[in-house]
Amino acid sequence: MSFLVSPALENIGSHEHLKLGVMASGNGSNFEAIAQAIADNRLNAEVKMVIYNNPQAKVQSRAQSWKVPSLLLDHRNYPSRESLDQSIVEVFRENQVDWIIMAGWMRIVTEVLLSGYTNRVINVHPSLLPSFKGLHAVDQALAARVKITGCSVHLASLEVDSGPILMQAAVPILNDDTLETLHARIQQQEHRILPAAIALASRLI
Repeated sequence: MSFLVSPALENIGSHEHLKLGVMASGNGSNFEAIAQAIADNRLNAEVKMVIYNNPQAKVQSRAQSWKVPSLLLDHRNYPSRESLDQSIVEVFRENQVDWIIMAGWMRIVTEVLLSGYTNRVINVHPSLLPSFKGLHAVDQALAARVKITGCSVHLASLEVDSGPILMQAAVPILNDDTLETLHARIQQQEHRILPAAIALASRLI
């Protein structure tokens, strides 16, 4: 399942009203893209809860501005990845979440999370997968001197940045691109395709 973004796909609707749980570690711009898509009636959903693992993450203030509940689950306070994921599953279930969106979640997830929400965990990654998996994907693309990179939205699996691809968008690499300029253009495309990919997943699963 792989799609290049198009105006028609951007406006795809979901059959059901989706109850989303968002996981983020940083700025939260992808969370805000989801919230804006909901506000614009481009995504039939609501964000029930935002979980973040970094006390300094700006996603907390973004969630507050959108009046979405948020909760810090600092991974440093857990003895294992599995114990953190168990807490995440419990919090989301308590808040009636039926889809999990990893929107800049910088932690490897485990079977505990994936089995708790089978085929309902979605990740966004700043490359055209399967190229440039893992951390620093934008740096990897620049170092490889490729001419095109982009972003992917996919169903999460145990293998990092793997799983069925829902949607992708290509971004050309310009001769004068820096890490900052390229990352900014990739993020623009992430904000476009993530809400559409969420709606698409709800139709396919």
